[in-house]
Amino acid sequence: MHALIVVSHPDSQSLTHAVARSFAEGVAESGAHTAEIADIAAEGFQAAFNQADRAAYFLQKPLPSEILREQERIDRADALVLVYPVYWWSFPGQLKGWIDRVFSNGWAYDEAPDGTLGKRLGRLAVHLIGIGGADGGTYARHYDKAMRTQIDHGIFDFCGARVVTSEFLLDVNGQAAASHVVTARALGGNAFAKAAPGGIPLSEVAEELPG
Repeated sequence: MHALIVVSHPDSQSLTHAVARSFAEGVAESGAHTAEIADIAAEGFQAAFNQADRAAYFLQKPLPSEILREQERIDRADALVLVYPVYWWSFPGQLKGWIDRVFSNGWAYDEAPDGTLGKRLGRLAVHLIGIGGADGGTYARHYDKAMRTQIDHGIFDFCGARVVTSEFLLDVNGQAAASHVVTARALGGNAFAKAAPGGIPLSEVAEELPG
């Protein structure tokens, strides 16, 4: 099976990138599976939803070629992994724009003139890994429910995709950073082992960590 890991961070030496690479290594070590990292910052993905995207949304014109390429990358994958720093309770703008443009009407979902909705990504497993500077208590009080409603439900459930892992790796400005790279490797190792809805609790992954 194959995982497409989309990472959004301008610094290739950041913890976000280290977590993405570690997840990919975990996938490779888990058996006959493969992983591809799509660094959309380095690739220069243009995030702004434009007139061509709007015309494609209304099914008036074909999708732009760069969007078709992104959709083809996802179509080749069994799992989509998003690794990102948390900016203002959400994705970075570039990753949000990637979702806005790539998850298009007619590909991610079908919106009929009468308002009925068809979900088209039911085959896709999704893993979400947010990198946050605040502590767990802050996320539990403020961020967690809001972000899961916005992202897990609002984006992926809308398209029928199954969110298998949805985790925040927190306290990144302290000593926890190194442990997050190890955790990401374990999450990658489990990417295709536990594909049931509801996500992989981080506590369950922690039981499999070395030492």
